[in-house]
Amino acid sequence: MAAYPPLNSLRAFEASIRLNSFSLAAEELNVTPGAVGQQIKKLEDWLGMELFTRSVRQVRPTADGLDYAARIGPALRQIVDASQQVRGRSDRSVRVVMPPSFAAKWFSRRMARFLIDYPTTSLHVGSQSQMIDFNRDPVDIAVRYFDGCDDSLETVLLYRGRAAAYCAPSYRDYMGLAKPSDLVRATLLNDILHAWWPEWLGAYAGLSAANVSTITQIEIDQTSMAIEAAIHGQGVVLANPLLTEEDIAEGKLVHLFPENVLTVPFGYYLVHPKNRAHRGQVKLFRDWLLAEAHELDVG
Repeated sequence: MAAYPPLNSLRAFEASIRLNSFSLAAEELNVTPGAVGQQIKKLEDWLGMELFTRSVRQVRPTADGLDYAARIGPALRQIVDASQQVRGRSDRSVRVVMPPSFAAKWFSRRMARFLIDYPTTSLHVGSQSQMIDFNRDPVDIAVRYFDGCDDSLETVLLYRGRAAAYCAPSYRDYMGLAKPSDLVRATLLNDILHAWWPEWLGAYAGLSAANVSTITQIEIDQTSMAIEAAIHGQGVVLANPLLTEEDIAEGKLVHLFPENVLTVPFGYYLVHPKNRAHRGQVKLFRDWLLAEAHELDVG
């Protein structure tokens, strides 16, 4: 018997355990579920143990399968990291992912400065709200909006999350919004990704959750869209001050009640995997972004 287990089978096994599905593993590996099943069976035959139990519609890892995955996982990650580092020595690109609102409202006005400072670097910027998987997705570094707790990541806080009330100047004047309790007659634009209205109105207007539920609300699932709705006089939005600075400067929005800003248990963090050395270009980008963010009130 060969000293090494079948390597294609290891790939199929790792993906199946991580995704808890032969079908999803097949989609990731660009093969059929049947091919994944065959590779798993080959590995089981080589090991002499059952790694999954199969039923008509479901496969589940056995205790032996979970134990084997835990033991080979670090080695497989080392292979990926070492291979990426060797491959990346001549790679002058940087792949970064960040939340869409952060990309549009803060980063987009600054990224040209990086390319001016480092013209030989190819910058690839992606935007998504879902958390990326550094072990699977082709990403070097990311900005993530979360609580900063992830033992697998190095995290640097760029900006503490806050919720402040904004609307168009004309909407403020038309509705006569002079104090937080006046919002009971406004339309609340509820960004469901950052839904802090009950907490904000409870803290600054003394309203209960039941009181808040009676106020007219429009639910919006994109932060940038919620801010645009406020700009166009559709209501009042709770937003992170970081994302409204340009619209405030241009007079499109006004900050209602500047003394009433709620600190929330999330923030924008620069993140990357622990124990993974940065390529030169990635380190340049990391240091540049931290320098760009140095003026921010981290809080």
